Amino acid sequence: MNNIHRRHLLAAGSLAALSAATGKALASPRREPGDDHRGPVSVASGNGVKAVERAWELMNQGRDTAEAIVEGVRIVEEDPNDMSVGYGGLPNERGVVQLDSSVMHGPTHKAGCVACIEDIKTPASVALEVLRRTDHVMLVGQGAKEFAVALGFKEENLLTDRARRAWLRWKANHGPNDDWLNPEQMDWEFNQEGHGTHTAMATPETSPIPFTTGTIHCSALNDKGELSGCTTTSGLSYKIPGRVGDSPIIGAGMYADNEIGSAGATGRGEAVIQCCGSFLAVQFMDQGMSPTEACTAVLKRIADRTKQKRLLNEKGEPNFQVTMYAMRKDGAYGSACMRPGGTFAVCNGEGPRRVNSVPLFG
Repeated sequence: MNNIHRRHLLAAGSLAALSAATGKALASPRREPGDDHRGPVSVASGNGVKAVERAWELMNQGRDTAEAIVEGVRIVEEDPNDMSVGYGGLPNERGVVQLDSSVMHGPTHKAGCVACIEDIKTPASVALEVLRRTDHVMLVGQGAKEFAVALGFKEENLLTDRARRAWLRWKANHGPNDDWLNPEQMDWEFNQEGHGTHTAMATPETSPIPFTTGTIHCSALNDKGELSGCTTTSGLSYKIPGRVGDSPIIGAGMYADNEIGSAGATGRGEAVIQCCGSFLAVQFMDQGMSPTEACTAVLKRIADRTKQKRLLNEKGEPNFQVTMYAMRKDGAYGSACMRPGGTFAVCNGEGPRRVNSVPLFG
């Protein structure tokens, strides 16, 4: 039996086993155009259109895939308007921006990660140096920062005025009985620049408080068959200080195996960690699933393992978003999301573009 037929049988068996485990009949996901793509490609989360374009350009210049994707995500890390990654990211509950990132290099199967790093704008670049320069995989907190500073990374305040205003609004809306006045309790109105005006009664702010579980993931495959993956984030908005999500954890927020493929995740990190989401997606591809099927199967696993009522809607489905991204060694790629609205970015010979992810639930 050839490997292709064997993999298809394994994939069918895996879907049947997953169906038996969940007690639900699982329809095979529709085949997406990316599943039929072959050859070099760069893939990212929906906020990574510029990242995949940059990674593609650098790969075509002969740069290593890990270097290419780190330079790609750097664009988003340095963008103050993206409040989910790097500079301008939303802070923890104390108003401090703590960043997480991981990089995995397919050809050497080495990984580098940083978690809870502060005052360094580009954590993916630091994670790449952990991979290159050390015999470790992960550095955290003050140690990660000291490592970065020793290599010449610049210390700077990552809390932008926009993110600070969002954090202050979040604190003010905790409840009417704490010492932070809710908007309707104030007798001052504030404009977008934070300047205040005394009034008889302030008009409550009605726009939603920014909140994100967002991240950027990027994977790339070159014409030599070499692939790498990277995930970087500022994490859950207003999180408990020290909280680490899935992004810097190898096998959760990102995983790459040069013999199989690469995968990454964005969204509720705790759910991804508890199912080893990215490692599982790569294993499903190794069993013969297409990238889209692998992403969908991971989401089904997460949905089945979500037991807490506070995390379920009235239909018993997860009420949170997770989006999975996967790229196979031959260049096939795909993405699926728990709920509608997920997107991903892709770049090959046709240029960079944003594509809708396949939703598990309507």
